[in-house]
Amino acid sequence: MKISADELEPLFDVLPDVVFFVKDTEGRYTHANLTLVRRLGLKQRNEVIGKDVTELFPSAMGGSYAAQDQRVLMGEVIENQLEVHMFANRASGWCLTCKRPLLIRGKIGGVIGISRDLGLPDGRHPVYDRLKRVLTYMQDHYGDAIRIPMLAELAELSVAQFERHFRRVFQLTPQQVLIKLRIEAAMRMLHTDDSVASIGIACGFVDQSAFARQFKATVGMTPSAYRSLVQA
Repeated sequence: MKISADELEPLFDVLPDVVFFVKDTEGRYTHANLTLVRRLGLKQRNEVIGKDVTELFPSAMGGSYAAQDQRVLMGEVIENQLEVHMFANRASGWCLTCKRPLLIRGKIGGVIGISRDLGLPDGRHPVYDRLKRVLTYMQDHYGDAIRIPMLAELAELSVAQFERHFRRVFQLTPQQVLIKLRIEAAMRMLHTDDSVASIGIACGFVDQSAFARQFKATVGMTPSAYRSLVQA
């Protein structure tokens, strides 16, 4: 038995930490749960349905989302993409996004996906204290070259054990947490007058190009566009 998007939509309406959406091949929303509606600063679902991301999100961000959707319409599956989402009130939050091609009679007929808010770490995990020690180190040294074997040694675990437990506790891989820390620092620094290049280097990126690519992949816009948005 197959479940339709019409049946899924009301189920996702009751989840305040999950955004659910379906889009057609033109990128227009056909389904959106109430969490997405509210985060866009809107009141009614029909204010979203029929519109595309460029009409609902800041222009730089909307264009990035549209490009991501096009990749999915070509058959790509996106799993647990770490992203910062910003909404109408300029509030931002970290989430993990999953998108898949929506198959209709065997052909790609749209995009279906969810973005779930990043939850709190599992403080009851047996090795939480050791992993918290690693996290503190990463918070203090995000601008440095950090290697996984060194973090595993700090946690007194093998690399395989470290990566498995780390993901279970923090819902992210060590590499994703490092990206998160670097992008958070960059977002703070982009409120200052420091150059984009110097901010990228300070946050651990090898050059401005690498910084811009990672920032856009995570935030949905370039560092310069983000600076213009927050300083407007």
